[in-house]
Amino acid sequence: MPVREARFYEKLPEGLVRCGICPRRCVIKPGQRGFCGTRENRDGTLYTLIYGEVSASAVDPIEKKPLFHFEPGSLTFSISTVGCSFKCPWCQNYHISQVRPEEYRTVSMSPDEVVRLAKRYGCPSISITYNEPLIWLEFVEDVAKEARKEGLKVVLVTNGYITLEALDAVANLIDAANVDVKSFNDDFYRRYSKGDLESVLQAVVAMKEKGIHVETTTLLIPGLNDTVEELRALCRWHYENLGPDTPIHFSRFFPAYKMLDREPTPPAILKRAHEVAKEAGLRYIYVGNVPGNPWENTYCPGCGRTVVKRAGFEILEWSLDEEMRCPNCGTEIPIRGKFHRRGGWFPLLIY
Repeated sequence: MPVREARFYEKLPEGLVRCGICPRRCVIKPGQRGFCGTRENRDGTLYTLIYGEVSASAVDPIEKKPLFHFEPGSLTFSISTVGCSFKCPWCQNYHISQVRPEEYRTVSMSPDEVVRLAKRYGCPSISITYNEPLIWLEFVEDVAKEARKEGLKVVLVTNGYITLEALDAVANLIDAANVDVKSFNDDFYRRYSKGDLESVLQAVVAMKEKGIHVETTTLLIPGLNDTVEELRALCRWHYENLGPDTPIHFSRFFPAYKMLDREPTPPAILKRAHEVAKEAGLRYIYVGNVPGNPWENTYCPGCGRTVVKRAGFEILEWSLDEEMRCPNCGTEIPIRGKFHRRGGWFPLLIY
C-alpha cells in the first residue's frame, strides 16, 4: 500500500516515535503501529498508511451527519477511510472502523479529485465521516486546503479525540463538526471506547472557541449511559461550556457489532433526555433514529413556533427569513449558512 510520512509526531531516542494526533499519544517502536492501526514506525519515521485511501464515498444530506444548523437542506460529499482511535463495541460502521488498512479494499484519491467530485455532484461541502476522520488528519488537511480554493466547506463527523496541538494546526480549515459525546462518564469511555472523557470535552470546547460550528450527538444505550443523573450532568456541561444555542442530538441505539444483547433504546428514554435538556436551558434539542418524532423539528425559543419541520433527513417546511429570523416574533435562530432547497434527496453511493 502507498504510504506517506505523518505530520503530527515527534522522533524519540532509539528509533521510537510519539504520535501527536490523539490524546493517547502512542509511543511506537520501529516496525510497530499505534493503537488505531493506521500509523506505522518505519526505521524511526512515522508513516500514515491511509493517506488518500478512501473506503467509501457518497452524496448525503447534511442532516444525516447530523447537522441541523449548518447549511440546512444542502447535500454534502461524504468520504471515509479505515480505522479508528476508539474501540466502541456498538459501532455500526465496524466493517471499516475496526479493520487495518490491508484488511479492506480502498480506492486511492487525491485531494483535488475529492473536491472535483464534490463539485460534480453539486455539494457545497465535503464531510469526512463514517469512520474516525481525525486519524486521517494529513489527508483531511490537504482536502480542506483544496476545498477552500473552490469555496467548499469541510465537515468532520468525529469522536473528538484529538490533541489540542493537532486541532490548532487544522482548526482554521474546518467549518463544522458533529462530535459524538459518547457518555458523561469517564469509566464508560475507558471501558468501552478505550479513551477518556476529559480529552473529548476539552476538544469540543476548543472547536467552539476556534469558530467551528459545533453540534453534539449522544447515542443513548439502555442501561449504560442513560440515567437521569448522567443526562443532567451532560446537559449542564453543554449549557455552561457550549452555550444554550449549541444544538444537542440524542440518538436511539440499535443492536450492532459486538453489542447485540441489548434492546433498542425505548422512546421513553429519549423523551426523558429531551426533557432533561430542556430543563437545563438548552434551546435546540433533537432526537434521532425515531422516525416521525416531534423533536426532529426546530422550534423558535421565543414563541414556540415550528420554524423548520423535518422528516428524517428531509426539510418539509421552512419558515425562516433570509436572516434566519422567526416570522412570528423575530427571534434569530442560530443557523450558519443558507437554506438550500434541494427538492428531495435520493441515496447516491459513488462506490
